[in-house]
Amino acid sequence: MSSAPLDITRIQRRTVWVLSIGQVLGGIAFGATLSLGAVLAAEISGDESFSGLAAAAVTFGTAAIAVPLAALARRFGRRVALTTGMAAALVGVVLVVTAIGMRSFPLLLVSFLLIGGGQAANLQTRFAAADLATDATRGRDLSIVVWATTIGAVLGPNLTGPGEIVGDAVGMPPLSGPYLFTIVGQLLAIALYLFLLRPDPLVLAQRVVADRANAGPKGGAIAKADRPVAARYAIFAIAAAHGVMVSVMAMTPVHLLHHGADLAIIGLTLSLHIAGMYALAPVFGILADRLGRVSTILVGQGLLVAALLTASFGQESNTAVTVGLVLLGLGWSATTVSGSALLTEASSEERRTRRQGLSDFTMSMVAGVGAILAGVVLGWIGYGGLALTVGVLVVAVAASSPLGRRAAASASVES
Repeated sequence: MSSAPLDITRIQRRTVWVLSIGQVLGGIAFGATLSLGAVLAAEISGDESFSGLAAAAVTFGTAAIAVPLAALARRFGRRVALTTGMAAALVGVVLVVTAIGMRSFPLLLVSFLLIGGGQAANLQTRFAAADLATDATRGRDLSIVVWATTIGAVLGPNLTGPGEIVGDAVGMPPLSGPYLFTIVGQLLAIALYLFLLRPDPLVLAQRVVADRANAGPKGGAIAKADRPVAARYAIFAIAAAHGVMVSVMAMTPVHLLHHGADLAIIGLTLSLHIAGMYALAPVFGILADRLGRVSTILVGQGLLVAALLTASFGQESNTAVTVGLVLLGLGWSATTVSGSALLTEASSEERRTRRQGLSDFTMSMVAGVGAILAGVVLGWIGYGGLALTVGVLVVAVAASSPLGRRAAASASVES
């Protein structure tokens, strides 16, 4: 029995590495879709106003698959769930190439919906990294997997040029060549999860919980008492931060174009924003472990406030908007990493995967609706007004935090 903790530690370390590599491979598909999706939608539909439907389809596809994928994980383990999500994305990528050849816009949208399955799997990996983690390392382990997304997100769009060359060489339709690399990446991710994610972290965690329950209370690190209020707060914080980030980020290219920025400036701004989202995730993971989950969520809200104020009052300056986007990514990262850790440890074993699926569904739906409404708000009160409007969500997260409620209750008693 004394060797069991050491074995779990070793398995957890290996699991984090496997999941991180899977994130890199899965991120290639998502990066290519982000960079080419809008172009393909406009090209095949013949109407630039339909270009935003590509990202919307991926987002709503992610939301639709998140809950079934979590249920699959609950019943069969992470290995089956992650493999299934990646397989759905693989089918979607193949259909993208087919849709380009057939010039079929409806088929293209269906393809992007299926690619959302891969994104749902990518989101689930952060929870898989927390299945066997202890309280002392949960934020760090989860954040390492989130950080690995940086590589795929950066690599995916940069494979567009080489992909076109390879695609031309083998006679593929224009703009479909980059998806060859995506197909290879998805196949490798499926093989990785299917053969190397052993033992399954969720299945093993469930077994450890059962063994400790049979052995009596021993203060196990994996088995947790259920804290529904904290879990609901975590879901709300993650979804709100994601909605704020997507709403502002989606409208930034349009705003910069209207203010004379060229494509190079826009590309740099979005690249720095993505770096803010993922590159410092381990810092926020360590902070969540040491400072506390809720405290780090509030750090994230502070960063989001700074981001929105900078973007709003500096909307005429490309530099200020870029700084705002970096801060926006940092705020999202702090909230998502710490919120995900809080959700995992606030949920009992039997409720954990269900709530994790609900969290991914909620954040994807909020992002999809937010991206659509952001365009309306942008046209109504401008970019600065949009940034201030979505700030309502940040205030709501801060005000409803357990620390905020405790401070309010203390002030009420003192008065």
